Amino acid sequence: MQAGWRIGSIFGIPLYIDSSWFVIVVLVTLLNSQEYVQWGELLSWGAGLAVALLLFGSVLLHELGHSLIAKSQGIQVNSITLFLFGGIASIEKESKTPGQAFQVAIAGPLVSLALFFVLTALAQSLPEPNLVREIAQRIGEINLVLAIFNLIPGLPLDGGQVLKATVWQITGSRFAGVRWAARSGQFLGWGAIFLGLFALFAASNYSGLWIALIGLFVIRNASSYSRMSDLQETLLKIQASDVMSREFRVIDAEMTLRQFADDYLICASSIPVFFAASSGRYRGFVSVDKLRMIERSQWETQTLNDIVTPLDQLIAVPEKALLVEVINKMESQGLPRITVLSPAGAVSGIIDRGDVVRAVAKYLKVPIPEANIKRIKEDGSYPPGLPLDAIAKTAASYTEN
Repeated sequence: MQAGWRIGSIFGIPLYIDSSWFVIVVLVTLLNSQEYVQWGELLSWGAGLAVALLLFGSVLLHELGHSLIAKSQGIQVNSITLFLFGGIASIEKESKTPGQAFQVAIAGPLVSLALFFVLTALAQSLPEPNLVREIAQRIGEINLVLAIFNLIPGLPLDGGQVLKATVWQITGSRFAGVRWAARSGQFLGWGAIFLGLFALFAASNYSGLWIALIGLFVIRNASSYSRMSDLQETLLKIQASDVMSREFRVIDAEMTLRQFADDYLICASSIPVFFAASSGRYRGFVSVDKLRMIERSQWETQTLNDIVTPLDQLIAVPEKALLVEVINKMESQGLPRITVLSPAGAVSGIIDRGDVVRAVAKYLKVPIPEANIKRIKEDGSYPPGLPLDAIAKTAASYTEN
């Protein structure tokens, strides 16, 4: 669910304001109003508020720069949100090539630079003393700082995205680009924290606290990029054969429905997955729901052959299918599990969401209790902190041309 309040849309992109935005608007208004006291109390407060609103107007245009270039590449932009540290555009997927990624990344700083030149020219064209001139000059300077700051080469800043695109172009690996840019962001974030705390305690400069908070924000987001990249790369390396389990039963396809119900269902605490076979061949998947739709008077005469879903009609994946394909197929079809078929067309195994989480955790060497895996299997959903469905959707775009 999108956080914040929707205040409209621009170029078809929903625009939201986070609650933290109001805090920074008040602070910016308060600080900037002191710059215009010579114009009187009312005008100074009005000018401070104008600077605050124009600042976020500039941030909005900056994010719109990213968004419009992304849309020109056929990428959906879900929203733009203004919050405490500026703004963020929620872009559905990444660009297909490093050149296109570079275009999206550099668009925001170029918009800010353009605003700096336009506003500076406007200010210079107005006579002195003039309050509008002062405000225009101030917003122009802010846009210059915004452009330079965002070009710092570390994620999540635009400069980090530029660095990622550059490394991607050089190495041919998107993931190498993310790792380099994320590490750079973490290094710069820690540098900002140490610098901010030094300014705060050694020089009693309270702006150091703001610098430290920005550093913390950068570290958290850079680390998030790194974790996301690791997960995406994992989903593109693991195959279905590495994930599947044999948690199913193979039963005689010639068995009557009555015998099947009596032997396997009546006393079962939970209903396992069944496949029917005869003469050494799999005949198909046994659906308990189909059994329930048949009149009980017919259970004595009909066999499992009458209710099985043939393997060629099942939604299934081959053993060599990538895990990203497995997850996306399960999610798009709304399946609790998916069947894995061998090259000969036989059942090799099944995969549910618990199997997926177990395989990912094992690959990344992250310990996860088997009790948690069992709970995921029972719930049929991924843990809230591990949205593998959304991650797989993004990772799938990496296999496109």
